[in-house]
Amino acid sequence: MMSPNGKSLLLTSLAAATLVAALSACAPLIIGGAAVGTMVTMDRRTSGAQLDDETIEMRGASRLREALGERVHVNINSFNRQVLLTGEVPNEAAKQTAEQVVSRVDNVKGVLNELAVMGTTTMTQRSSDTLVTAKVRASLVDANDLYVSAFEVVTERGTVYLMGRVTQREADRATQMVRTIPGVQRVVRMFETISEEELARLAPQQAKPGVAPAPAATPVAATAATPAPVSTAVKQPDAAPAASPTTTSSVTPMPLAPMSPPAATQR
Repeated sequence: MMSPNGKSLLLTSLAAATLVAALSACAPLIIGGAAVGTMVTMDRRTSGAQLDDETIEMRGASRLREALGERVHVNINSFNRQVLLTGEVPNEAAKQTAEQVVSRVDNVKGVLNELAVMGTTTMTQRSSDTLVTAKVRASLVDANDLYVSAFEVVTERGTVYLMGRVTQREADRATQMVRTIPGVQRVVRMFETISEEELARLAPQQAKPGVAPAPAATPVAATAATPAPVSTAVKQPDAAPAASPTTTSSVTPMPLAPMSPPAATQR
């Protein structure tokens, strides 16, 4: 387990690096999310899925600019062809337009529209979200029974979105940790749940068969007064999923009309 000094240094480095990247953006419309943490090493997605996700984010961002303009604050994140939209738009029509535009991008299998109808957030708020993301990633790094590379973290206005292909044990453990981190107001899980056996096939070095869930983690900083509430997002299943996605939901992505398969292959 990482020492307190090492963890503090990692947290500081992550926050600084992410904040610099966020502050360097020229326009509020951001490709790949506002405060995001992803490690490509040991990614449990196929290489084709990773390429599709990158393409979806780039094409989706470009089409959103065309449809909504440069100054709209919309973040688009794709994981395993499931898209998360976060940020702020001026009205309900713009929110629906964003969802429709992204749903038409090739290979998109589902859209979770978390856009808020409100004024755009301040740089102070986005910096706070960046720090929360860094804290979450540092906690995942410090957990000896989790792999940070299995998770993608997006933070928007204090809500932390957790994406990834993980076992039920990993999903529950990560949720327990994240919801107690100061600054986290809500946790939304957007996981594709796989079995321990499938994990052993996908990433043998990451499999921990028979490992019991670890106790809830100690918060990174001062203890939060109340653990953040948790929501689970239903995702549209793949044509032939390796494992059934999570089904309990309080946040549901837009159902998509059947789409013709691309010329190459689908993830």
